[in-house]
Amino acid sequence: MKAVVYEKPFSVTVKTVPEPKILHPNDAIVKVTTTCICGSDLHMYEGRTAAEPGIIFGHENMGIVTEIGAGVSRLKVGDRVVMPFNVGCGHCRNCEAGYTAFCTEVNPGFAGGAYGYVAMGPYPGGQAQYLRVPWADFNALSLPPGTEHEADFALLADIFPTGWHGVSLSGFQPGESIAIFGGGPVGLMAAYSAILRGASEVYSIDRVPERLAKAQSIGAIPINFDKADAVEQILQLRHGEMVDRAVDAVGYQAVSGGKEVPNTVLVSMVRVVRATGGIGVPGLYVPSDPGGVDPHAKEGYLMFPFGKFFEKGLSIGTGQCNVKHYNRQLRDMIIAGRATPSFVVSHEIRIDEAPAAYEKFDKRIEGYTKVLIHPNA
Repeated sequence: MKAVVYEKPFSVTVKTVPEPKILHPNDAIVKVTTTCICGSDLHMYEGRTAAEPGIIFGHENMGIVTEIGAGVSRLKVGDRVVMPFNVGCGHCRNCEAGYTAFCTEVNPGFAGGAYGYVAMGPYPGGQAQYLRVPWADFNALSLPPGTEHEADFALLADIFPTGWHGVSLSGFQPGESIAIFGGGPVGLMAAYSAILRGASEVYSIDRVPERLAKAQSIGAIPINFDKADAVEQILQLRHGEMVDRAVDAVGYQAVSGGKEVPNTVLVSMVRVVRATGGIGVPGLYVPSDPGGVDPHAKEGYLMFPFGKFFEKGLSIGTGQCNVKHYNRQLRDMIIAGRATPSFVVSHEIRIDEAPAAYEKFDKRIEGYTKVLIHPNA
């Protein structure tokens, strides 16, 4: 089968690799109809992780079940499914509590597993024609048959739930104001989620014109941080009033003044959120960054204004999204016509076009905001 394989920094290729097989009675094999290129993939693509050559990318996957193990009882061959990027066992302490992003069984020695991602377990990604899904009854979310809402449903694997999760981590309540730092796919989904949940004002902070235009199209207020300090722009628009909540949808590769400043979003959120407000951090931070800007950043240590954070009585929530906590309800919102997250999709491609799409998405050019791959098209 064809698969997108990491070769070296800034280089992926489409190779022919063996098709996955049933390895455990609880496995299923899925023919991938849609997978996505994620901003998180770019961390590996750029060589900013410990990813080694040969890894098959792709943690946002959906498709049709083609084979099931003897222990699979709920799923049937022919079912249309979407998989959370988290691989969960369903029965460890964290999975039972709903924290499927922190499963303690699927990736021994590490809390959490995922498809096609460095340090997240032995699970090849789905930027390929076929995917093995472990603990399939637990991990696969069933979808209506057919092809309707294909692009919307594909976003249930990661970015729609992750955007929703970021808003939840901040402690958001309907009627509150919120600043979303980052207008990439997750940031746009966080802004969209806040709007769906009744935010009074949503500020979307980025510098890429296409992203800011997307944010404005859904009712968010665009803030271009290249033009002036984002916090000062928001305070000016609000006549000096701070916002209730903020979300970091950027992570450790944040930039300021044309250079990488890993803590700039964290500092800005402390500045812009009112006393006793809340901060959500779904943006990725890593304990090891080979490309870190200084020795501390290389080891995941960042300066943080804890004194001001404490003085203001702020709260903070962090961590990867427990996709299963949200994806069923978000699926039903899509089916009911209450949510259409596919507005963020800019390109849909065949698998052979993936190397060029990675390059363009990484450079933020030609309007690349979210790319869907159809491996079997």
